[in-house]
Amino acid sequence: MTLDRADKSDRAEVSEALDLALEQSHEVKAKVETCADELATANEIMKEKIAGGVTVLSAHQTLAAGTTVEGKVQECADDLQEVTETLAQGIEDLAQTEIALTESRGILADTQAALAISQEEERDARRRALHDSMTGLPNRELFDDRLSNAISLARRHDWTLAVMFLDLDGFKKINDTHGHATGDAVLKEVAGRLSLRSRDEDTVCRNGGDEFLYLLMNPQGRENIEGIAGLVCANIAQPIAIGSQQFSVAASIGVAVYPPDGATGDELIKNADTAMYRAKKTARSCVFFGDLEQASVPA
Repeated sequence: MTLDRADKSDRAEVSEALDLALEQSHEVKAKVETCADELATANEIMKEKIAGGVTVLSAHQTLAAGTTVEGKVQECADDLQEVTETLAQGIEDLAQTEIALTESRGILADTQAALAISQEEERDARRRALHDSMTGLPNRELFDDRLSNAISLARRHDWTLAVMFLDLDGFKKINDTHGHATGDAVLKEVAGRLSLRSRDEDTVCRNGGDEFLYLLMNPQGRENIEGIAGLVCANIAQPIAIGSQQFSVAASIGVAVYPPDGATGDELIKNADTAMYRAKKTARSCVFFGDLEQASVPA
């Protein structure tokens, strides 16, 4: 039972007891009024008889009538005492109920606060489990899940998708020469630039090391994909200031497009990876996997 329901139930019981006591008090009032009327009537009758010269009988009758009325008055007094006790008990029960409800509300407030903290901790734990701890980007698990959902949407709505596989050129030298702390700072800056430029419907993920994956939802053709890849490369190539030093890295990008370059997420990522290695070997910033497929077809 919830606190509100318990509150209503307890109040209803106390209210019922008080209502009963008030009803009894009305009944006692009616009895007292009846006794008063009977006593007044008896007095009038006695006065009339005394005025008529009947003294002994009227005194006897007066005593009898007074005794009867006295009994009724005592009965009313007993009833009134019962009503008073009932009212007192009802008021005490109401006070105890209010105390209990106040304590219950305090416990409920503490429980709700603890629950809110627990839920927040659960959300944080879930976020940490699905995001890269260093860059804050989605991790591979979250990327794979979003890619799977994106393929389902693309199949349903006849969309295209593009998976870009990015690898940083020049990062290893920075990491080896200046240390992992500097390398981590470079990765964080690159991750921030990728996130800043990505659309809300797209997903950027750190694949590990200096590799990143970039999912483009319904990019509307190769020209748009090339334009986005070019902006990504230009943005990453901007100098990165860390302390008093500046560093530069470049990006090699391989692109796989759904559906021609793969029907599943694994196929798209694998083919984008293949295209990225071709981009590294040829010193081109962006290579489409579809171009490799066409080049492998004999003339």
